[in-house]
Amino acid sequence: MSIETRYPSIPYLAARARRRAPFFAWEYLASGTGHEVLVDKNRAAMNAVEIVPRVLKGRFMPDLSTEIFGRRYTVPFGAGPVGLSGLMWPKTEIYLAETAARKGMPYGLSTTANEAPEVIGPLADGNGWFQLYTPVDPEIRADMLKRAADSGFSVLVITVDVPVGSRRERQLVAGVSVPPKFTPQSIFRAAMCPAWSIATLCHGMPKFRTLEKYFTTKSFAGAARLVGQVVDGRPDWEMIRQMREAWDGPLVIKGILSEEDARMAVEVGADGIVVSNHGGRQFDAAPAAITALPGIVEAVGGRIKVIFDSGIESGLDILRALWLGADFCLLGRAFLYGTAALGARGGDHVYEILKADLETNMVQFGAASVQEIRAAVAERRAA
Repeated sequence: MSIETRYPSIPYLAARARRRAPFFAWEYLASGTGHEVLVDKNRAAMNAVEIVPRVLKGRFMPDLSTEIFGRRYTVPFGAGPVGLSGLMWPKTEIYLAETAARKGMPYGLSTTANEAPEVIGPLADGNGWFQLYTPVDPEIRADMLKRAADSGFSVLVITVDVPVGSRRERQLVAGVSVPPKFTPQSIFRAAMCPAWSIATLCHGMPKFRTLEKYFTTKSFAGAARLVGQVVDGRPDWEMIRQMREAWDGPLVIKGILSEEDARMAVEVGADGIVVSNHGGRQFDAAPAAITALPGIVEAVGGRIKVIFDSGIESGLDILRALWLGADFCLLGRAFLYGTAALGARGGDHVYEILKADLETNMVQFGAASVQEIRAAVAERRAA
């Protein structure tokens, strides 16, 4: 049986990933914060978005190509940044960067990823976006931006919705900790997933390879204790202005749910924002991201790009976000499910799943291109 028939959707890949990755790695990625109300709310709100199809459009094959920040991508979506991706499956960042290069989509490398920008940037072949948790020290901040630019990253994505680490209770129960604790339980769970264990032993234990340059220790355990001393989860608008001056390229602010914050992003010179609630992993009382999207699109009025993230599980979900006004979409968990399920093939397979589903649903909707969807959004706004 082919990969396409065995794993035809993201939920099928997630089920395989759950069997192959150790329990603590799975719970690190899949869990939300608190009672995980927001994780469920994201899904429910997405399901509630209805789109009235237009018929009698004749025979056509949708054009998914999308231009954003001066670069044309084959699809209107990319792989969003996820910290500690290598915990879910070794070499995940490498695999996804290679997918980005092959398929012509963006890949976002997290500041807290397990590979350095010097490795990932060239592999992404110009399709790399660098996600930044702002360093406290301005010299480290400047150095990190220089490293990202020198490595070929074209877009800077500043995440602003993690002022403190959230309380992820499922992770606590699963024994997830940073640094990892080698207990009889965690060793047993790793032993039950031999493919993951062997791959980890071959590639080496996860490290904060972007940040380790700024630590006095090279051990993962020691580095994990120092992360908070290097990165700052509480930037302000003045810091964004400073980075706007320092970064010679598109700058995106990730984690916007407020219309007022969206307007402020325009004022400080951002080129785009990501409407996101961090996949339900930070603040359980926040609104579903898809619910916040239309008001934010209206607030910025086309002055900057609006990217959508949080709760996407299919090509239909991408269509929903585009129909509500998003210019582009990012997915975090989905691509990591792919690498955990299928290794090096996983990123390509997730791309193909999403692309095929988006094409099918665009035909059902009656839109021949992403530009046609945007035109429909503009017509609704003008009405």
